[in-house]
Parts: sequence; structure tokens; C-alpha cells
Amino acid sequence: MSTTTHFTLTQKDIPSHWYNILADFSRPLPPPLHPGTKQPISMDMMTAIFPENLVMQEMSTERWIEIPAPVREIYTLWRPTPLLRAVRFEKALQTPAHIYYKYEGVSPAGSHKPNTAVAQAYYNKLAGTKRLATETGAGQWGSSLALACRLFGLECTVYMVKVSFEQKPYRKLMMQAWGAEVFASPSNRTEYGRKLQKEDPNCPGSLGIAISEAIEDTMKTPNTKYSLVSLLNHVCMHQTVIGQETIKQMELAGEEPDVVIGCVGGGSNFAGISFPFIRKKIVEGKKYRIVAVEPSSCASMTKGELRYDFGDTAQTTPLLWMHTLGHDFIPPKIHAGGLRYHGMAPTVSHAHDLGLVEAVAYPQSKVFEAAMLFARNEGIIPAPEAAHAVCAVVNEALQAREEGRKRVIVFNLSGHGLLDLPSYDAYLTGQLRDE
Repeated sequence: MSTTTHFTLTQKDIPSHWYNILADFSRPLPPPLHPGTKQPISMDMMTAIFPENLVMQEMSTERWIEIPAPVREIYTLWRPTPLLRAVRFEKALQTPAHIYYKYEGVSPAGSHKPNTAVAQAYYNKLAGTKRLATETGAGQWGSSLALACRLFGLECTVYMVKVSFEQKPYRKLMMQAWGAEVFASPSNRTEYGRKLQKEDPNCPGSLGIAISEAIEDTMKTPNTKYSLVSLLNHVCMHQTVIGQETIKQMELAGEEPDVVIGCVGGGSNFAGISFPFIRKKIVEGKKYRIVAVEPSSCASMTKGELRYDFGDTAQTTPLLWMHTLGHDFIPPKIHAGGLRYHGMAPTVSHAHDLGLVEAVAYPQSKVFEAAMLFARNEGIIPAPEAAHAVCAVVNEALQAREEGRKRVIVFNLSGHGLLDLPSYDAYLTGQLRDE
């Protein structure tokens, strides 16, 4: 194997198509249901909040969806992203494992989120949309959509979960720098937000609540559509550029992974790294272990139920077949704001149900301990969300050490933590607690 630690592609290697996992499931994914009739939802219901071109993509079972040239051109601002071997991290862990990470933190917004934000903004612009409304947890999605809207000349309104609005002020400023208006959720901008503020003035908010507010805004405002951070298939599909590039880069490294790891909240970054590898499991019979890592205080896959549930707290979305803790679940105030969601993407949930994916959960104290070890050896400070993947990598590497055998581990370092430093301050000063 090469001793190179950095495996570089060129812009011609940026994928030309997104991968749609629905084409390869051995058992079809149960469809979204109308919340009233409990029948599969119609195109009309979906187009009330999404443009028709994205709804058609959402419902497609075509295996490969071509990436439009304007989207691919913007991708060249940061794609292809680097794959690196974490040699110093390996030495610190004294492990025979080879650890590789796909680093999505090089995007302008500092995470994987622009992969779908740019695509969604493009399709909305094409459909004549003037304004997008959305939610955000830690702010990575809100800042990514703000950037994408700026690039395509759209207005952008973001409902940011209140606890993250307070914990992560600089992400709010990123959104505003790119022209978005940002409101702490629950807000006084919507009927649902005002209702929750009245019931509990100290409500910390949740992604489910913020989704409800963004959808209400969309339904009441002309020329506005809703843009979703995660969960739905078209969002997960747009992220598969990550895994496709990773497969090419692992070929350059001359190795094939034993384990593929990603953190998971709503499912988008995990889908991005894992779905192209899952395809190889299904089509080529590969034996990869694919591991989704979630916070133990908001563990929909390891503690939730697989059933139909709403994607939002106000029960305005279609019913989705997913792992869920219940749409009214309010997660604790953990610092990984992007993982504070009650449900899991239906495609990720289905992959888990089919035995293609396994799930683990860790408390945030262990997560930050692993993140600090990584930062002090590799130099990159991971976002608290991505740090969950790092924690699982540590456990896999230590197990390889105990067994005395090589193990090739690949994980998605989905974003940097440079705007999450107050979270690290809480850890370093002993104020961080497990919920």
C-alpha cells in the first residue's frame, strides 16, 4: 500500500449523477402517507410545499439522477473533497487499523450540507420560486442554504432551534452575511411558535418545532417553498457525491474498507457516505460493516420504534416510515445540535431494517473526548456532530488493537467545529454533562 496520506481527485472526478438507493432495495420502502386518509400521498400534497421538479425526484426509482451542469459547476468551489489517512491518529491509538476520513469541512459553509442546498436552490429557481423557508439545528444547514440562495438569487428565511441560536451565534451571523433572515425557534413569527412560547417561555426548541414553523411560513407566504435539511430521499440522494468520491479515493489508496462510519441525526451525511457503499454490498456482495452513530440522548435508531410518524411537532408533514422517538420528543440540550432530531430518514431506517446498516449510540462526554484526541493529532477540530463518528472510530481501532489485526476504517468527517468552540470550552472547563 502507498504511504501517501492524502488521496486527491480532480474536478473531472466530481460525480456526474446522484445515486438513488430506492432502485436497489430488495423490499420497497413503505410510502409516505396522508395524515388524514392514511393513503399514499399524492403529487398535489407534496407540491404544496416543494417544487414539482424536486417532488418528481423524491418519488423516482431511477438508479442514477443526472446532476445539472449549473449545480456541478458550483460544486467545483469545493469538490472533490479530500480523503486523508489519519496516520497520527492511528499512532496515538497504537492500533494496526488504517483510518481514513472524507473531509467535508472544506466547503464554504464548513460542512456537507451545501451538496443538497445548492441542488435544492437550483431546482427551486428553475421552478420560479422566489423565497425558501427552512429550519436548522446547529446552523450548518441554515448557513448552507443561505449561501445557495445567495448564489441563485433567492430570498431565505431560517428558523433556528433556540438552544443552538443561543449556543452558536456565529452560525447565525454566517446566515445573515449571506443575506438570510434568522429567527430563534419557537418564534413569534408563526401561530405555532407563539402557541409554544405561551405554553413554555423557556422551551429550548427542537428540529421538529422548527420544521413546523418553516412549513407554516411556506403555506402562508406567496412564492415561497420549503427546503428540507435531511430526512427525505432527494436530500439523501444529493449527498451521495460523498460516497462516490470516497470509493474512487480508496481505490487510489489501494485499500477497501472493512467498516464505513458516519454520524446520524436526520440521516443526510450518513446516507452520503454510506449509500454508494451499500450499493456495492447489494450488487457486488461486499461485506462492509456500515455503522450509523447517534447521540445516546437522542437515539432514534437504537432506542426508537420503526413506524409511521410525523416529521414535525405540529403534525403537518406526511406520515413517514422511520425510526422515531415520537414527533413530540424534545431532545436534551446537547451540543451536537444537528443530531437533535426525533426521527431518522426513511431510507436509512429501511436500510437498517434490511440488515444493511448497524447503529450505535454514545454520550457526549465520550464524543468530545474522542474529538479532542483527533484534533490534537490530526489538527482538525471536528464539529460535535461529526465527533460522534470519531468516537465510533476510536472504539473500532481499539478493538482492532485488542484483536491484533488490521482493520480498514473509513468515516465521514462531515464538518469542522470552528464555530462550535463554546462547546469545546464547556468540555475543557468541565461544564459539559451527559444528558
